[in-house]
Amino acid sequence: MNFKRYKVIGKGKDGVIYQLAPDRCVKVFFKEETYKKELKALQVGQSSSIIPRLYDYGSNYIVMECIKGISLAKYLKKNRYIKKSLVMQLINLFDELQKLNFSRQDTELRHVLMNEQGNLKVIDLKRAFTSNRPIPIKLLTELKELKLSKEFLSYVKDICPSLYQKWRKFDER
Repeated sequence: MNFKRYKVIGKGKDGVIYQLAPDRCVKVFFKEETYKKELKALQVGQSSSIIPRLYDYGSNYIVMECIKGISLAKYLKKNRYIKKSLVMQLINLFDELQKLNFSRQDTELRHVLMNEQGNLKVIDLKRAFTSNRPIPIKLLTELKELKLSKEFLSYVKDICPSLYQKWRKFDER
């Protein structure tokens, strides 16, 4: 299929994303291996509200839900603070990734999108089953760079002390 007539809404090292309709986009992959990994993760995640809806796929492309919103990276850089409610959503997101049996429960802030209703969705799931990272090291590192990790972890301590015990040592580096 030729998607070049559609508007490009994203481009990365794995492929190009075109807007098909207001609620749908297609990711055309450069490599078959990456395509297969992301497709598997999307298929497994269809029962979850944090994973984009999967509509169709072909030999090198995936048609999925287009999330209107902002990445957590942009949101946090713009606002410079993190709310307790957002931390609760992130904890729920990590719980959900675990329930889906994803071996990687870490993600970059730019791969967590906040839609117009304020709900979180995770994109770029190619490492869901190939990377074993149950602690969100990337996320904690990025929060530290934004000078938000202490605030984040203080909320985690209130919300889920056992999780705080696992995560706090990564902020002390």
